Amino acid sequence: MARKIPPLNALRAFESVSRLVSFTKAAEELCVTQGAVSRQIANLESWLGLKLFSRGRHTIDLTPNGETYFAAMRDIFDEIDRSTKQLIPRKDDRLLRIKLPPTFAIRWLMPRLAKFHAKHPDTEVQITTSHQRVNYKTEDIDISIHSEQTPPQQPGFKLLFEETLIPVCSPSLLKFGKPLKRPADLRFHDRLCSMNRPHDWSTWLKAAKVKSIDGHEGLKFESAALAYQAATNGLGVMMGLTAFVEDDLARGLLTAPFDFSVETKGGYYISFSDAKEKSQRTIEFENWLLQEISPSS
Repeated sequence: MARKIPPLNALRAFESVSRLVSFTKAAEELCVTQGAVSRQIANLESWLGLKLFSRGRHTIDLTPNGETYFAAMRDIFDEIDRSTKQLIPRKDDRLLRIKLPPTFAIRWLMPRLAKFHAKHPDTEVQITTSHQRVNYKTEDIDISIHSEQTPPQQPGFKLLFEETLIPVCSPSLLKFGKPLKRPADLRFHDRLCSMNRPHDWSTWLKAAKVKSIDGHEGLKFESAALAYQAATNGLGVMMGLTAFVEDDLARGLLTAPFDFSVETKGGYYISFSDAKEKSQRTIEFENWLLQEISPSS
């Protein structure tokens, strides 16, 4: 039996308009005119005998039939994209694509990346920062690093380091600010944290048996990297992760006012696509990363 497949150009236009929610943006993506996209959508609707979009004066919305059809087309186009990328050799085999959280990139990887480049000068590292887990089916990524609140149950993850909480601040805050000799003295200071980690202060204060301070109060930043910088500038006390502050503690840019840290159930993990074999460059980066994290490094 012959396949019942609509015109492929019309399907491509439909997928683009549905994903971008815009005829104009779809036209730009497909390098055609907006009129051409509109004609393709009209042809597809005529071929199917169904309305796929409801059009307002300045808006477009998928009809229920359109939403159902788009869900199927999105998966199909994602699979075509993934399979094509796997089939066609990369134009530049020197490229290593890494996706990781912004704070990990700024506080840990960037200060060490020159060491990796010195050992592997032919490898070009491309870094994408995000708090979202990688989707290897739709993203062209070789290595992903991300935090997990609890150890992942599915295979394919390798622990880099566990998360240990420790308050840090600028040395000037201890020298010229209000007292900060015991945990209860934190009430005299602004407490800094990332909006992506809203429970760190509560976790530490509970372990330190400090009940007089609300762990959810304080100055909140979009990213932990901003909060660390604010602490370095003397704005307040940041609830840090030891892996991200050890360099600044050693250099004297930050100090830990209390000799008390708290281990959480969370950690940072590395993962790889299970749909393709590890490249030599991926293996080299993994080995270097684990060596850098090792306490003996």
